[in-house]
Amino acid sequence: MTTYQIFADAWCQVPRVTLHELGIADQITSYSYQQGEHVFLEEDCDLSTFVDAYEKANGHRPRFEETHTNNESPIRNYRSYVAMEDL
Repeated sequence: MTTYQIFADAWCQVPRVTLHELGIADQITSYSYQQGEHVFLEEDCDLSTFVDAYEKANGHRPRFEETHTNNESPIRNYRSYVAMEDL
C-alpha cells in the first residue's frame, strides 16, 4: 500500500499519474500546487476529492504520514495545479 505524505501546512503530495488513474485530474482545483510529477493537494477540498476516489477504487482509505517543519513550506511557491491531458 502506498503512503501519501501530508505536509503540516495542509498539503498532500500525490503523483500526478495517480490523479489520472483515479479519473479525478480534472476535478482538482488551482488551490493545489504542482512540482514535477507531483501534485500537492490542498487539504480543504482537493484532498477529500482524492480520498473519496481512492477509497472507491481500492476499497479502503489511503494511508498518510505527516511531516512537520519549522520553516515556511516552499509549496506555496510552486505553480498552481492545472490538469494535463498528456498522460
